[in-house]
Amino acid sequence: MALSDAKVKAAKLPEGKKQIKLSDAGGLHILIKENGKYWRMSYRYGGKQKTLSLGKYPQVTLKEARGKREAAKKLLDDNIDPNQVKQAEKRKTIANQESTTFKGVAEEWLEKKSPQWVETTLKHKKAELAKHVYPWLGSLKVSDIEPMDVLSVCQRVENCGHNEQAHRIKMVCSQILRYAVATGRIRNDPTRDLQGALAPAVTTHRPCLKQPKEVGALMRAIKEFQGTFIVACALKLSPYVFLRPVELRTLEWSEINFEEKTITIPAHKMKMKVIHIVPLSKQASAILKEIQSLTGNGKYVFCGARSPSRPMSDGAVNAALRRLGYDTKTEHCAHGFRGTASTLLHELGYSSDFIERQLAHKEGNAIKAAYNHARHLPERVIMMQEWANHIDTLRDGTNIIPMSRKNG
Repeated sequence: MALSDAKVKAAKLPEGKKQIKLSDAGGLHILIKENGKYWRMSYRYGGKQKTLSLGKYPQVTLKEARGKREAAKKLLDDNIDPNQVKQAEKRKTIANQESTTFKGVAEEWLEKKSPQWVETTLKHKKAELAKHVYPWLGSLKVSDIEPMDVLSVCQRVENCGHNEQAHRIKMVCSQILRYAVATGRIRNDPTRDLQGALAPAVTTHRPCLKQPKEVGALMRAIKEFQGTFIVACALKLSPYVFLRPVELRTLEWSEINFEEKTITIPAHKMKMKVIHIVPLSKQASAILKEIQSLTGNGKYVFCGARSPSRPMSDGAVNAALRRLGYDTKTEHCAHGFRGTASTLLHELGYSSDFIERQLAHKEGNAIKAAYNHARHLPERVIMMQEWANHIDTLRDGTNIIPMSRKNG
């Protein structure tokens, strides 16, 4: 017997029953439970009995439930499972909702930007957002975010004594919100009103040794390092190649050519997304050949202690320096080998062009940078060998012989 509005409204759950079902027609029925009344439709699809949820009464009236039943029957006539259509629509609705939240916009922005970054940069930005931003802004609609919302996030970090990080988070939030402007989700970036709201950022440069005498002492300490063989080799190679720590620890055997005496790092691994060539001095080649017997059959030159298929820890060289007695926050760190080389080579009169190219610093002209990764290579080959000889001389404490080739 068909249902009526009055019958549905008056229906109650009998005492002692967990639920009862009142049927309409065409598989439509309403379940009466302790916590409410629910429209359902029973149907068969693919040889199986199925049930489609149509909503809760009275939010969905009898008339509306019947309309949903007819729509489902039309789908079945076209051999389409109405439950699959419902789930697809639900996923689409959730996706649309998420795309308007700060987290949804941020993840979309990260996806767009990821081809421009090395893996560690992307990983760091994701971790920073997850820890410092998403808990407070992630679920908010970008259209509802006010300047004070972003400022509060930044001030939490600033109040912990991390001023530079607070400015970095403000910048990332601004980039995400400007992307939301560009994609039509909001009209203005609310962070533009935060100019001067944070204490000025204090830029701190990575510590490095700058005096020849200090560098000589460091080289002697490195020579006597008693840590694991892989870390020892990474530490020994660091002063000879000027690589960033991430470039050193992820160095692959496929990037090394002993015949040409070069390391060639592909663009996708470099911070500036440009192929980078490192001429190998005799000293650097000797270190690499020594470790080749141990890790040469694998992917990474400096593989991890726990898994040969992964590179060594990003803190391994800094940990080694600390074991040698160096404070990596105030005296010298893994990245500091680059600063040391830059300082001393400039003092020795080498061309800034040679040094900057060897440090893989950003070129003023992006097109020029992309096609001139081998620029000044003959001069850099000479410079790198003479540099290796020079720091060996500092290590051995012998009289320093002037480096013969400078500006080329």
